[in-house]
Parts: sequence; C-alpha cells; structure tokens
Amino acid sequence: MPRLCVFRSNKYIYAQIIDDEKGKTIIQAKDTEKLNLKEAKEKTAKIAKAFCVGKLIAQKAEEKKIKKVVFDRGGYQYHGRVKALAEGAREGGLQF
Repeated sequence: MPRLCVFRSNKYIYAQIIDDEKGKTIIQAKDTEKLNLKEAKEKTAKIAKAFCVGKLIAQKAEEKKIKKVVFDRGGYQYHGRVKALAEGAREGGLQF
C-alpha cells in the first residue's frame, strides 16, 4: 500500500505518496503550487495552505487511481498543519 509522507519546515509544507516496494515517489504536492485558498479563509495562513495541499494530493491521487494510503506523519505531532493536511486529504477522498 502506498504511503502518504508529510514534511513540514517552518515556512513550507510538502506531501508525497511513495510506493515503498518500488522505491519511487508517485505523486508530490507542496504549498508553493497554485492553491485555492478561498475554501479555508477562517483558518490561519499556514494551516489553510496545509489543508489545500492535502486536497491537492488527494486530487492527484484520484487521477492515478489511488484510494487508500498509509499516513506517515514523519515524527511530527498530529496537530496544526499536519492535522490540517490529513483532513484535507480525507476530504479530497483519500482513505487512511
């Protein structure tokens, strides 16, 4: 099963879906891509971007026919931007 891996720095957040059996990155998304931030106005800027990155990675996964993934938070606590990214991915249709 593919793995949804999250990396966050102080400024940016990245997500990628990795096939560990082949050792290849299938899909990647980052907050520097064009994002639709209108849906998440009530949240802070970084959390809104993380939510939109989650939705973006879910859309890209749907195009590649990926429905289920394992969520790898990369050692980060499950709150704030990491939680927002996960919620966006779930809303976009990914199942953990």
